[in-house]
Amino acid sequence: MIRRLFLLLLLLATAWAVGFALFLFNLGKPLGARPTDAVVVLTGGPGRIQRGLEVLRREDAQRMLVSGVNPDVRPRELAAQFPADRALFRCCVDLGHEAVDTRSNADETGRWVREHGYRSIRLVTSDWHMARAKLELRHVLRGVTILGDGVQSHPGRRMLLREYHKYLVRRGALLLGVD
Repeated sequence: MIRRLFLLLLLLATAWAVGFALFLFNLGKPLGARPTDAVVVLTGGPGRIQRGLEVLRREDAQRMLVSGVNPDVRPRELAAQFPADRALFRCCVDLGHEAVDTRSNADETGRWVREHGYRSIRLVTSDWHMARAKLELRHVLRGVTILGDGVQSHPGRRMLLREYHKYLVRRGALLLGVD
């Protein structure tokens, strides 16, 4: 009995370690020039909005959603932080004010994508956040191509462990049908 328990714990620890190694190996990478219908930027980290604007400037996407913007921030205020891109903000950038976390980012993005009829999106978020963000978006946007465009960051070990555990919990919940 104790031997079986030990073997089970060893198997679980090995599976966890292999999964964590795969998680680290598959951190989101920059996508480069690759056209999609739209670009979705999840707020919360440096360089994300700039990356989305670069995509619009290259005309690799028609429109951009910035999901999870503080409700007090108006388009003009956000555009003021990017003076060279004010024209892009006027024509091609939508601000989503409803999302407060990754799951609600996916819900907000899902409504926006369906409203515009997009079939492919480029997801811009931090490299460490990409796996869980794509998981949530795939759950909401079945049939839509989602390409990850990770913004490089330098997360610490604690951040990576926390994100890996969030990913595992959410993936488990979705596998069990808990939405």
